[in-house]
Amino acid sequence: MTEAERAAVIKESSLLKEYLLKCMPEPGKFSTAIEGLSMLRRESGSHVENCFYKPSIGLIVQGNKHSRVGSEEYTYGENQCLLVSVDMPSSFSSSEASHDRPFLAVSLDLDRFLIARLAMELPAVSDPGSNTCKGVVVADADFDLVNAFLRLVRLLENRDQVAFLAPAVVQEIHYRLLTGPLGKNLQKFSTCGTHSNQIARAVAWLRENYKEPLRVEDLARRVNMGTSTFHRHFKQVTTLSPLQYHKRLRLYEAQRLMLMEDADAASAGLSVGYESPTQFSREYKRMFGEPPRRDVMRRR
Repeated sequence: MTEAERAAVIKESSLLKEYLLKCMPEPGKFSTAIEGLSMLRRESGSHVENCFYKPSIGLIVQGNKHSRVGSEEYTYGENQCLLVSVDMPSSFSSSEASHDRPFLAVSLDLDRFLIARLAMELPAVSDPGSNTCKGVVVADADFDLVNAFLRLVRLLENRDQVAFLAPAVVQEIHYRLLTGPLGKNLQKFSTCGTHSNQIARAVAWLRENYKEPLRVEDLARRVNMGTSTFHRHFKQVTTLSPLQYHKRLRLYEAQRLMLMEDADAASAGLSVGYESPTQFSREYKRMFGEPPRRDVMRRR
């Protein structure tokens, strides 16, 4: 990126920051009238949150963010974006955030059907059966992407325009991603016959059926892969083994039930598929560092 291009990005980002501050006078995560678009403002950098990233593109507008996605860690800052191509277990915190200089970010859920439709009109990926892509990538945001997010956020000031204009800007963002440096990843995850697409299908099945016991060989057969090949490519995409991923799905959901729905540890464990409360407590402590009840009280 040239100095002129970088200056243009900074200018657009400054305008986007003004709109985000106007839309979010207080800290929090905010959904919007535009489906899939959310905004985040944080004024403390000490709190770590666990979540499951959905396929999405997140743009940092002010501050820095540290994310642990799967078994890998990413630190990224202003005018950088995080592209998530498959559902991923994650934890994140924002550093150096304060009331005077809050952490600001905007994200858009990706529409896999829109990606597949647009990808059909673009040149096909070469050698689709190889080169499994990672499910998470960090990259610098270019002018076109920041400008598109700016125009999308601006629509929130004119709610009557959202239904007519937002879909076009959302499609543009998907197009910019597919034709930019991150496009190879998205195309491979949306192209039938690629290993990345097969793993994405397996992840989607796991997300819907996490309460069921996992037999890796059955899941591999479901997406037409041999067990050893499936295991290898699953770890390349998610940085976790299928069993590790399945376990995190259950534990993250159990934590959410206890925090958000006031479930007790025993019922939360049963709700996500554990038959033994002792096993649930043991695996929960191994994941989060404390037994369920103590961990939830501390987070509250």
